[in-house]
Amino acid sequence: MELGIGMFGDLSIDQSTGKYIDAGIKIREIIDQVKLMDEVGIDVFAMGEHHRPDYAVSSPEIVLAAAASVTKNIKLASGVTVLSSSEPVKVYEDFATIDLISDGRAEIFVGRGSFIESFPLYGYSLNDYEELFDEKLELLLKINSEENVSWSGKLRAPMKNQTVYPRAKNGGKLPIWRAVGGTPQSVLSAAKLGMPLVVAIIGGMPIQFKNLIDFYKQEYLKAGHSESEMQIAIHSHTFVSEDQEVIDGYFHNYKSQMDRIGSARGWAPYSKMQYEGGRSKDGALFIGNTNEVADKITYMKEIFGITRFIGHMDVGAPEDDIMRKSIELFGEKVGPQVK
Repeated sequence: MELGIGMFGDLSIDQSTGKYIDAGIKIREIIDQVKLMDEVGIDVFAMGEHHRPDYAVSSPEIVLAAAASVTKNIKLASGVTVLSSSEPVKVYEDFATIDLISDGRAEIFVGRGSFIESFPLYGYSLNDYEELFDEKLELLLKINSEENVSWSGKLRAPMKNQTVYPRAKNGGKLPIWRAVGGTPQSVLSAAKLGMPLVVAIIGGMPIQFKNLIDFYKQEYLKAGHSESEMQIAIHSHTFVSEDQEVIDGYFHNYKSQMDRIGSARGWAPYSKMQYEGGRSKDGALFIGNTNEVADKITYMKEIFGITRFIGHMDVGAPEDDIMRKSIELFGEKVGPQVK
């Protein structure tokens, strides 16, 4: 099983100015942290896409390209590419370029995303929310499998025998995963297309997702795809420290981000009881010491049969030195225990 780390580039607020810290500082920290991930044996890094003041990264492709130049082995993925508001030709071209820079380590996680700021920003209507994604996924998959593309849809100009360059390694084909938040229709689509699946489990109890993942397995095989090629990942909030004071203190980072997002979505203030409940064996937070986190990931393997676990590790913008220690422990202690 592969172990990965995901990030959104959360920005903390400078208490002296009341403004978010400089995004450039955060991006440079991320690139250095990915270099460390590579050194400690992390298998995958996934960089999210957001268009908000509280996140540093709106273009994961550029960050991944920078990370490709300072790493040797780690796979580099978007986490996620908001495909509904992206241009599939450009998505393929960008990730094919990353693939060439990294000598074949690029991957794409496509999804609808959990925020909608990119739709008006790029001139798309939310009325076309479902159709935009389905149409663009169809085109991206066609580009990924064919060098000369002919395609037509309703919301984008058609392509007629047009070529898309550069081509990625491995015969031009990039690994393209479908990232979902729990919608059965999205899972069904991924299964029928034979796409690897990433399920975001960031609240409640992971066991609640078992029927959904079993449904994917059933429909994947029913569609005639090979069981040996089936790939399933889960993506959950994660943080590792052997210092209980650090774990207790991380609650404030976590709460700050949950409350910031929740204020716009009508959530109640995040509580310490929720935090501790999430950290329990049956909760969705992989936050604790190396043994606790390794045991919990192993438990996910047992109940879901996952082939990859991605720990989302920068919620609430922990300080760089604390993040680096968490990365080290995840790679050097948690990874070997799980594997």
